[in-house]
Amino acid sequence: MILQFTKMNGAGNDFVLLDNRAGEVRLTGAQVARLCDRHRGVGADGLIALVPAREGRAEWAWDFYNSDGSVAEMCGNGARCFARFIQRLTGVKDRVTFETLAGVITATFEADRVTVNLTAPKDLRLHERLPVAGTELEVHSLNTGVPHAVVMVEDADKAMVQSLGAELRHHPHFAPRGTNVNFVQVLGPGSIRVRTYERGVEGETLACGTGVTASALVTACLHDFGSPVCVRVQSGDVLEVGFQRTGKTFSEVRLTGPAEFTFEGRIEI
Repeated sequence: MILQFTKMNGAGNDFVLLDNRAGEVRLTGAQVARLCDRHRGVGADGLIALVPAREGRAEWAWDFYNSDGSVAEMCGNGARCFARFIQRLTGVKDRVTFETLAGVITATFEADRVTVNLTAPKDLRLHERLPVAGTELEVHSLNTGVPHAVVMVEDADKAMVQSLGAELRHHPHFAPRGTNVNFVQVLGPGSIRVRTYERGVEGETLACGTGVTASALVTACLHDFGSPVCVRVQSGDVLEVGFQRTGKTFSEVRLTGPAEFTFEGRIEI
């Protein structure tokens, strides 16, 4: 089979996008992993297919996969890219809605920047002490569509993202499905830097939208930050997280950032 695809990135977090409105493409997990492989495929942190809405709650829906072929519930950077992909295919101008496993997402457009609403975060836990790497580490956690652990660090450049991230990702505290792991440095009032180890990618990515959001909301609680929080990610891009907060409860959570077309192509699978 020859697949027509579009390659996109949101702040360096990159994706393969497929138009599957006709329902003719049925990929196995192994095929998704091969397409995302950076040596034998297109190369991406995940794959997103556009499909018709299934539940009648939105205009469209997606099938979203991590780079290892596993199904993912939500991705903030992927959502922005997906929205612009729909815009290019359908000509929609101002707003689009689509179904994800985490709920319905609404996206709005301003040039190449996209704002997506995120489903209400849940399961906020602060100041938990976990045995990690032979010591006890303070870890915060929040589900922003997918589970995230947040570790505050003094210098993000020195964070042990790969080793410590992998250990926390598989920590028994987050069993059975594990968690994504974010290392967060406060740069100043309302400004943070984040590096993320992503579950399903099993390594650091240049950006993670739901991780950026979890990091911003946790830091808002810890340091009493107001909305919005500006977040610098490993790619060097800056994303913005807006929200309403009452104590430790958040609503109207929004993620704003770039969504760029990289190239289009055809590949045999």
